[in-house]
Amino acid sequence: MSSSNDRKITGYTIYNAEQKKRAKYNDLPDFYPELPEKQYDIIYADPPWDYGGKLQFDKSSKSVDEIDPGKNIFISSANFKYPTVKTKQLMKMPIHKIAKDDCLLFMWITNPHLAQGIELGKAWGFEYKTVAFVWDKMVHNPGQYTMSYCELCLVFKRGRIPKPRGARNIKQLIRSPRGKHSQKPLDVLHGIEKMFPTQDRIELFARHKPDNWDVWGLDVREEYEKSESDHL
Repeated sequence: MSSSNDRKITGYTIYNAEQKKRAKYNDLPDFYPELPEKQYDIIYADPPWDYGGKLQFDKSSKSVDEIDPGKNIFISSANFKYPTVKTKQLMKMPIHKIAKDDCLLFMWITNPHLAQGIELGKAWGFEYKTVAFVWDKMVHNPGQYTMSYCELCLVFKRGRIPKPRGARNIKQLIRSPRGKHSQKPLDVLHGIEKMFPTQDRIELFARHKPDNWDVWGLDVREEYEKSESDHL
């Protein structure tokens, strides 16, 4: 039998310390800010999916003998950009409390999290209906199976579709160049607005405050706290 000392050291072993140093963590005493007391017709969410600290970098599958540790090799991880959250923890969020009896949930799902995303929607009190938007990022990522160009925004329903309806000609396919990490195309948000122009809407895990939307998340919490302190 071979001992653990005989095992090849992979690139993940070399760069694990770097991953721990650069990872961002949620420093709030509780999981996230309190959810609003208001209830909404439309909920739009981009959950911070967790990849278990998995790294993306050059030659990740090679042994240590084939990697030059002195070379500044590209290294990336989702939790370098924001605190990620495990799906089991996301499922504990009482999103059903901010949903009206008739409510739609539009939720971004990364492709590896597709099955988990459908389960998350159910845990939040919704039924999966269909793919609302397909985002062609116009730039590919190397995938394990095929080159990855697209990301999906699914739609879930609680009760009935909120009325009155607005536009019914919003296209499913969005072609928009990829921007900053995890930044979603505004065409999707604007498309939802056109479909449901008069409804109460909230964006969860928001990065900014769109007009005519309520928002919730770590980033907007910090923006509001700074804004409020500036006016004191």
